[in-house]
Amino acid sequence: MDTTGQKFAAKALPYDASALAPSISEETLRYHHGKHTATYAAKLNELVADTPFATRSIEEIIRTADGAILNNAAQLWNHNFYFDAFSATPKAYPEGALAAAIDKAFGSFDALRGRMLHHCTALFGSGWVWLVRNQSGKLEIIEAPNAGNPLRHALSPLLCIDVWEHAYYIDYRNARADAVASHWDKIDWAKIEQRFAKI
Repeated sequence: MDTTGQKFAAKALPYDASALAPSISEETLRYHHGKHTATYAAKLNELVADTPFATRSIEEIIRTADGAILNNAAQLWNHNFYFDAFSATPKAYPEGALAAAIDKAFGSFDALRGRMLHHCTALFGSGWVWLVRNQSGKLEIIEAPNAGNPLRHALSPLLCIDVWEHAYYIDYRNARADAVASHWDKIDWAKIEQRFAKI
């Protein structure tokens, strides 16, 4: 995926396409990553050609663009961020500073999980649910329809859950809650800790 020679690309998966099964099947990953995410990248490269956005980072584009350029940039960024959070052998719980921040904001890790799952099932239509750190340093959960991205609102993203149907329909049909609960079990909290430490 990263060898197209174009500026914007779907990042290569940090695990084999079959590694997350049965939570996320190889077929889902081949469609979701190999087709959907690659299409966002190709479209973004096409849209920014010969525009001022061609020389900007994807984060700058997300913060300043609108319309189709924003939608494709945000969807590409969101998907790269989303896929990178998973592991075939994930760390199941956060520790240290991140665990303390979760306890302070939500009461416990189990409470965070419950609230994330609630937001994922409550979001109408397609979109994303994000765990973010706000400008005051507190963790919060936000729902973002369609290609919503917290960078637009000066929030620091830590984790996102994709609730577009293409993220789960092959494996779970319309059972979004089951899909999200199963996907949650593949989140590698070591990676989320690393993101938190860099904010």
